[in-house]
Amino acid sequence: MNIVFLDGASLPYPMDRPAQATNWTVRESTSQDELVSVLAEADVAITNKVKLGRVQLEQFPNLKLICVAATGYDCVDVSACRDLGVTVCNAPAYSASSVAEAVIASLFALRRRLFEYREAATKRWPESNHFCVHATPIQDIKGSTLGIVGWGDIGSRVAQLAVGLDINVIFAEHRGAAHVREGYVPFETVLQEADAISLHCPLTPQTRHLIGAEQLSQMKQGALLINTARGPLVDEQAVLAALHSGHLGGAALDVLDVEPPRADHPLLNADLSNLIVTPHVGWASQSSVARLINTLLSNIAAYASGKAINVVT
Repeated sequence: MNIVFLDGASLPYPMDRPAQATNWTVRESTSQDELVSVLAEADVAITNKVKLGRVQLEQFPNLKLICVAATGYDCVDVSACRDLGVTVCNAPAYSASSVAEAVIASLFALRRRLFEYREAATKRWPESNHFCVHATPIQDIKGSTLGIVGWGDIGSRVAQLAVGLDINVIFAEHRGAAHVREGYVPFETVLQEADAISLHCPLTPQTRHLIGAEQLSQMKQGALLINTARGPLVDEQAVLAALHSGHLGGAALDVLDVEPPRADHPLLNADLSNLIVTPHVGWASQSSVARLINTLLSNIAAYASGKAINVVT
């Protein structure tokens, strides 16, 4: 098999050469203009975030398998792959624990104002007349209400960890749903009742800007927003405005609309102690990366043996 990893540098350390590879190419990154030449002879393509659309796919006569190095596979036109007979495999649930821990860590950081008090320790504590320095009130995790949007592997894991911390968990029904399923709460009710909302749903036309100015205004004064799913689920301008107004108590964003962002991106330059922006690494614990690589290798081996697994199309 001629196997090409289109964006190998998206992993923190190299993936082992698949045993089935007669030719193994790992590229740091691949632009859209390079795809045709890079995949001209490829049997297998591995992609994390490099987009493979119908126009490109129709130009790869040898391509038979696409392995997505992620759980979400919105970077691949699966309809085109179905038409062209290209199998697409993903890596389900490999990072559920890592992302869930990132969410809980963000809850602790924001409710306990860790960044604000770290600054207070360096700038105000040495001159304090007392043994401590008080700034913004510190909130407990216990007894708070966490609204989760998306009841998949990651959302379920977040809920499991949260319940263990005596957090009240509510799952949001789809926005605008006519019927509320058992175990779910109407979307608008979650907005109104949650002390923090964590997003774990896929990006679709229906979920784009799921959280915008209107939804933020319905949230509790001082509530938190956490997004470790896809950047366009939230209206970034509206989030920044709500932080500046004080209505939104804090935000933790591991994903942005465009990745990588511009150096002058407003969220990167906001200088707010209640805003945490991380570079899409909620998934990237060492154990998660190891599971991801093992899943990619297993998908290739299974396909080669005629027993493909983790197939999305």
